[in-house]
Amino acid sequence: MATTVLRQPLRLFTRNGALLGRNSGSKSSTISRTTSIRTAVSTSSGAILPKPDKTPFGLFRMTVVVVPFLYVGTLISKNFAALLEEHDIFVPEDDDDDD
Repeated sequence: MATTVLRQPLRLFTRNGALLGRNSGSKSSTISRTTSIRTAVSTSSGAILPKPDKTPFGLFRMTVVVVPFLYVGTLISKNFAALLEEHDIFVPEDDDDDD
């Protein structure tokens, strides 16, 4: 019982060793590599899952998201510029160069 519990991580390591990538065959490399198992495209048995449902993201939805954030950003920048000018932190100088 104890030996099977101890051998399970070793089995997983050797099974996933082939998934490391291009240089998995060279044993001289001392760099530790991690393997990522992509369960989003296949099941644990190896079967490929069907394509997920695609939600259409139309122009209307994009406009509903973008326009309010652009408006809020414009208001914030306008108010901050007025605050800077009020406190004379950043005031453009009126240089009248009539050369």
